Amino acid sequence: MTGKADFTEEEWKLVLEGPPSAGLLVITSDRGGSIRESFSMAKAYTEARKQHGESELLDEIVGAKPEMDHTRYHSPEELREGSLKHITDAVALLKEKATPEELDEYKKFIVALANRVAEARKEGFMGLSGDRVSDDEETAIGEISGALG
Repeated sequence: MTGKADFTEEEWKLVLEGPPSAGLLVITSDRGGSIRESFSMAKAYTEARKQHGESELLDEIVGAKPEMDHTRYHSPEELREGSLKHITDAVALLKEKATPEELDEYKKFIVALANRVAEARKEGFMGLSGDRVSDDEETAIGEISGALG
């Protein structure tokens, strides 16, 4: 079992930044609804806490305050690149230090969080096309999945 104690402070911060980076990437991919989407990110953490015990690593991640990169990006493209880099770097670190099962749980949590954020703005209604997720949000989720490997 891998836990916070297995990481340096800097490494742990990197691991914690992965999920919020994914959520932020989805939030900024499409206009409108950022407040509802931000609340949905917090709700994803709350729901993951309820599944306590399946993974010590994931328990410690969702039990911690989500870490956000406070870099001031100058464009949406810089934000996208920075967010994807956080995710890629966190996955690379976990490949070295965590079990394959823990890495898989981390990836699943990030994808679930990204999907929840994408669906938040349209909760309760379907668009004309019947989609709950916009094309831009779908693209962001695809990029996140690519960064996860």
